[in-house]
Amino acid sequence: MTGVLVIGAGVGGLAAAMRLAATGHDVTVLEQFDDVGGKLGVIEHDGFVFDTGPSLVTMPHVFAELFAATGSSIHDSLTLERLSVAARYRFPDGTELDMPGTLDDIPDALDAALGPGRGAEWSSFLERAQRVWDVTHEPFLESPMSIRTMVGGIATPSDVRTVAPWRTLRGLGESYLDDPRLRMLLDRYATYTGSDPRRAPAALASVPWSEQAFGSWYVRGGLGRIASAMRDRLTELGGRIELGVEVDRITVDRNGRADGVVLTDGSRRQADLVVANADARQVYDRLVPRRAARRPAALLRRTTPSLSGFVLLLALDDPPPHPHHQVLFAEDYDEEFDAVFGFRGPPRPVARPTVYISAPSDPEIVPDPGTGAWFVLVNAPRHDPGHGVDWDAQGVTDAYADQILEVMADRGLDVTGHVRHRLIVSPADLERRTRTPGGSIYGSSSNGPRSAFLRPSNTSPVPGLYLVGGSSHPGGGLPLVVMSAKIVADLIGPAERR
Repeated sequence: MTGVLVIGAGVGGLAAAMRLAATGHDVTVLEQFDDVGGKLGVIEHDGFVFDTGPSLVTMPHVFAELFAATGSSIHDSLTLERLSVAARYRFPDGTELDMPGTLDDIPDALDAALGPGRGAEWSSFLERAQRVWDVTHEPFLESPMSIRTMVGGIATPSDVRTVAPWRTLRGLGESYLDDPRLRMLLDRYATYTGSDPRRAPAALASVPWSEQAFGSWYVRGGLGRIASAMRDRLTELGGRIELGVEVDRITVDRNGRADGVVLTDGSRRQADLVVANADARQVYDRLVPRRAARRPAALLRRTTPSLSGFVLLLALDDPPPHPHHQVLFAEDYDEEFDAVFGFRGPPRPVARPTVYISAPSDPEIVPDPGTGAWFVLVNAPRHDPGHGVDWDAQGVTDAYADQILEVMADRGLDVTGHVRHRLIVSPADLERRTRTPGGSIYGSSSNGPRSAFLRPSNTSPVPGLYLVGGSSHPGGGLPLVVMSAKIVADLIGPAERR
């Protein structure tokens, strides 16, 4: 039996641990905090339950396959509900669009909300986006990262023209979408990878197609229950999770192979293999020997860190009528990306940001009928006191929270008279909670045509050490993190093969 240590109990670490335990490995997960989930966090306060990370499940079949691969069914642990309205979008001109949760219903909804012909525009774009998905999902999302796999996967001239690696997501959208509101809608999908649509590759067109084709889903009781279900399944398989255990460094034997870890209390844990579900910058800057980290650390320095997020958790009494998800678009989307990424000046909070609201109508997350647990998110620059924003500076977070509530009210969603409690999660808080530098949600952004090749591989320069999670291949977001875990488990293989 092969002994495997997994550093971090985020979704990627738990998913890898489940698969490895199911194939005969002796798995122990070491988590520095007092609960599992990582960025899939949960805060409970005064009877209100808030998801503090992802608030939407896309590609639910990825999770279903994970549980099935370990001999279980996801439906034994979780209740998934497909949303009939994926999101309500409010555009700067005041137009509102209730985006259906079913692909076939979208064209008519666009025509009704935005005007005749808008549904055909979007459908034409989605046809191209589906072709991008068909070409890229196997080599880019489901396979280990390598030049051979990625370049070979789009080797034919037709495939290259489909993916258009020389184009940005914004540029591709402009060739299909005349309506500026549809272009704004497309731009938002770049933020799913923490990126700027003006610099993100056109291949990200697959993101809106996959969301709309596979649907938008909610987990009854909150998405935090995904991590709890994964934890429970892992322990059923014989895996162990130790909480409140922080890794100081990964150790190697005389041949340079990973053979365990040293904890911050000085104790040592031996292992045959190590899987790091930690931010790749942390792995290569702090955890592995410097000589082994030289090349991947250099590649990471060439990437643009992803954006972060500023979160308000609002406990509301008698909230106004609302859909499950709302997006209140900024009046100037380009100014938002300039501010977050530090163009035309240093990184700075966005004065009037796009506001994303998740407001589930779920009695399991509120203490009383007629109350609401709302998650409010805006794109934000990373915590960087030396060169950007110091989110820990006195008064900054409270003032910005007030500003966001004012922006919501200006855009027709005034909840100021309904707030019982207000909690804030800043980029600095996210950095402390996840040990992610600056609180970058997705590790590296997808800014630039070569970004996929700069993202750290699941195999490391240290034999016996693997990387899993949103900062490594294939990227951030719940489904991709679970795909990352499958890649790692397949690379390691069943225990009996070793």
